[in-house]
Amino acid sequence: MPPEASDAPALLLVHGAWHGAWCWEDGFAPYLRENGLRVETIDLPGHGQPSPKRLPWLRIADYVDAVEAKLHSMDGPVVVAGHSMGGYTVQKLMERRPANLAGAILVAAATPRGVWGVVSNMLLKHPLDFLVANLTMNLYHLVRTPQRAQALFHGEHMPAEAARKHWKRLNNESFRAFLDMLGLAPIRPGKADPALPKLVLGGENDVIFPPKVVNANAAAHGVSASIYPGMPHNLMQDEQWQQVADDMLQWCKALPD
Repeated sequence: MPPEASDAPALLLVHGAWHGAWCWEDGFAPYLRENGLRVETIDLPGHGQPSPKRLPWLRIADYVDAVEAKLHSMDGPVVVAGHSMGGYTVQKLMERRPANLAGAILVAAATPRGVWGVVSNMLLKHPLDFLVANLTMNLYHLVRTPQRAQALFHGEHMPAEAARKHWKRLNNESFRAFLDMLGLAPIRPGKADPALPKLVLGGENDVIFPPKVVNANAAAHGVSASIYPGMPHNLMQDEQWQQVADDMLQWCKALPD
């Protein structure tokens, strides 16, 4: 039986660094569609083709342009949800105030303070890897093995076979986009519409953007964050992903017409 039609805005899901639309399409996006939402996903420029090959010198602005173009191609009001670097992209999109943007969902998102916390963590735990990645301007070095990727994105509870499957689909990331998130293209929350509905989500066991970072991001946008117990960075691929999907679903359906 087809799902009951929903008056909720459409939802556009934006992936993070090294990923592609596939991270939403494994189960998360289909589940939302089955429950009445109009959902689309996007591969950011240079993404969606698994390979360690270097990306062009893509800026965060290039990613924002692509999301904005996709947004304008969709009918009616649209909520845009961004994960990690995708969340940074969504926050830069919010500054442009597109007319049909109906809300923003920041999922384990990079914050207005950028990725300095990630840098500090990498320098502390993996100084040589981080040094090599920067000297060679090759960010794939940070996810070059299934074990490295699992530690960053999925945590120890994901079976190794599943983590390896996800790792095989990763691609490189733009070093210029990384520099943008370090400060070349800072987020300015004051430029966004203060009345725009916002939802901020994070995982308790996220090693990239831990709860204190997610909470600070939410505060910068004048809202409170929801932190999911025991969940890692890739909320949409965790075994408890349906809880996150249900919360996003209900939030979208509750938005005013």
